[in-house]
Amino acid sequence: MKKYIIPFSMALIFVACKEETKKESVAVTYPQTKKVDTVDTYFGVEVSDPYRWLEDDRSAETEDWVKRQNKVTFDYLDNIPFRKALKERLSALWNYEKVGAPFKEGDYTYFYKNDGLQNQYVVYRFKTGEDPGTAEVFLDPNTFKEDGTISLGGLSFSEDGKTAAYSISEGGSDWRKVLVMNAETKQVVEDTLVDIKFSGLSWKGNEGFYYSSYDKPEGSELSAKTDQHKLYYHKLGAPQQEDKLIFGGVPAEKHRYVNGYVTQDNKYLVVTAKTSTSGNKLFIRDLEDPNGKFVTVLDHTDSDTFVLDNVGTKLILVTNLNAPNQKIVTVDAANPTPNNWVELIPETQNVLTASTGGGFIFTEYMVDAVSKVLQYDYNGKLIREVDLPGVGSAGGFSAKKDESELYYSFTNYVTPGSIYKYDIKNGTSELYRKPAIDFNPENYESKQVFYTSKDGTKIPMIITHKKGLKLDGKNPTILYGYGGFNISLTPSFSITNAVWMEQGGVYAVPNLRGGGEYGKEWHKAGTKMQKQNVFDDFIAAAEYLIANNYTSPDYLAVRGGSNGGLLVGAAMTQRPDLMKVALPAVGVMDMLRYHTFTAGAGWAYDYGTAEDSKEMFEYLKGYSPVHNVKAGVEYPATLVTTGDHDDRVVPAHSFKYAAELQEKQAGNNPVLIRIETDAGHGAGTPITKTIEEYADIFGFTLYNMGYEVLPQKVNDKVKE
Repeated sequence: MKKYIIPFSMALIFVACKEETKKESVAVTYPQTKKVDTVDTYFGVEVSDPYRWLEDDRSAETEDWVKRQNKVTFDYLDNIPFRKALKERLSALWNYEKVGAPFKEGDYTYFYKNDGLQNQYVVYRFKTGEDPGTAEVFLDPNTFKEDGTISLGGLSFSEDGKTAAYSISEGGSDWRKVLVMNAETKQVVEDTLVDIKFSGLSWKGNEGFYYSSYDKPEGSELSAKTDQHKLYYHKLGAPQQEDKLIFGGVPAEKHRYVNGYVTQDNKYLVVTAKTSTSGNKLFIRDLEDPNGKFVTVLDHTDSDTFVLDNVGTKLILVTNLNAPNQKIVTVDAANPTPNNWVELIPETQNVLTASTGGGFIFTEYMVDAVSKVLQYDYNGKLIREVDLPGVGSAGGFSAKKDESELYYSFTNYVTPGSIYKYDIKNGTSELYRKPAIDFNPENYESKQVFYTSKDGTKIPMIITHKKGLKLDGKNPTILYGYGGFNISLTPSFSITNAVWMEQGGVYAVPNLRGGGEYGKEWHKAGTKMQKQNVFDDFIAAAEYLIANNYTSPDYLAVRGGSNGGLLVGAAMTQRPDLMKVALPAVGVMDMLRYHTFTAGAGWAYDYGTAEDSKEMFEYLKGYSPVHNVKAGVEYPATLVTTGDHDDRVVPAHSFKYAAELQEKQAGNNPVLIRIETDAGHGAGTPITKTIEEYADIFGFTLYNMGYEVLPQKVNDKVKE
């Protein structure tokens, strides 16, 4: 067993067992939150919204409320005796070198690296073919701002690799600025492009690049509605005001999400246009024809379809049109509509994700949320199954057509992410990078179980914990879920979860309906009028863990973020008896008004809106967390987390939910809201802020499960 030294002062707090460290909950005095008389009427039904004023993120009154709430929250957290020890352990475990997979651009090979506790990853490069030890810093986002709150978004190179465009996010906002630099000299060569959002950066040769954005909204940039996405072309050397509108901007045909990308041979511009987060129209334009017009591949949003690659005029498409688990088809660009599609790689019983590298197609299949990867040629002939290092999640099978090797990552809940080099022709893998982390996977086990949801549906769940765990119902457990937007939760290592499991904690992740683990039908089974299936699946997961003595209601915490924050909010209002702690993060909590903020209207595919019909309104109101907090109910100890710059799920959702809970909570379980400053929905958050947040989350969780010291010794052995 791998051992490590911890300070004597820290060792002392691991000593007592949990039976001896139970404590009583302490009541909290909350800041007063005023109520207003705002009332909305839906289909003749009046719905009060007493905390509507908290939606104004620019008001001094809201700013004062945030400060007062944070003071109460941090005063409480400051009194948790082992909070500092958790922060120290998180920092210690996080402090190892993390290196991303290399990629080639022009004469150089690039890679991302973090020395350990750097707030942001740094981009390095070396001359291709030379010793990687000669690598130099190419771009260091840690120099953008001292506290790390300006982060690097996308990085894209011109065809010859001599020019790079990169986007930055300030304070975690989804709004981006784009800078253009000479890759040889590393000098910025143009004025900064502004007001760019939900955008890739795709080069047309060496001349310029395509990007997407919205018109600047009226009112608050962080919360005002944005629903007319447009694709622009920026020619190098020209001011942004002269950037050409390529697609979008037609008032009668709004698209909330427009993306444009150029095929590797620079022959076609591909445009996807979406009105919601699922389903897209598809268009192509021949860039070799100066008078070329857009050709329609798909004129409806009934499927998710994109161009994977092309060979001359033959397009290779990935689609779930009449194939819920996705398939690959080919078609000639001159007549690309579905009636001309020819099947290349058929749909299977498992969900397909496709990529290309070295002139081959790689298909990753999810088999009960675990990766299986096959390699095909461009004629659809199976070459081989890729021999993966183990059972878990593999990704990154991508490279340019002329490459002979590619790099992929592999991880699971107990295996820190490693990088493997893959010989494309021979199909052999070799370990390229394995992190030197102070964590021994041999001390832990991760297993998949299947449990039955309310309607009889079998749901998979992976449960991870220390080996030798005693099933006595007293293990602190985090049940994490998402269940939406066709997003799949596959096994991956997390430093924060490792620290949780070191304390004897159980970490359980069910693959709920609404996700993409079993294809489009699985996704649709958790949308709109079937959204309750997701909550039922999550509740059934909690019941399974309790019934099988992994934990009990006194030791169970539920956690999720964004759509997962909604999941936690709905589960804790429907079954407050089932858990001791609730941890909703950046959650969608007001289901009657979510679509009125930023790009929220694009989520209607999953949720529906309160304006669709009386039936849809009543269904949403029936589970909307803000509208289902009842006076006199004892809700679990709750730590709501959000960021003041979250312009995807605006913080007003969390503000209003916390206010409702604080007003109506019965008993002594605390209801706190932790509002991070200069932080958004999560992406680009500095490591220092992440460590502090998880020390607070784990500290709050264990403290409210009754612990006054950390529950277990590290690795069951303490060296003093």
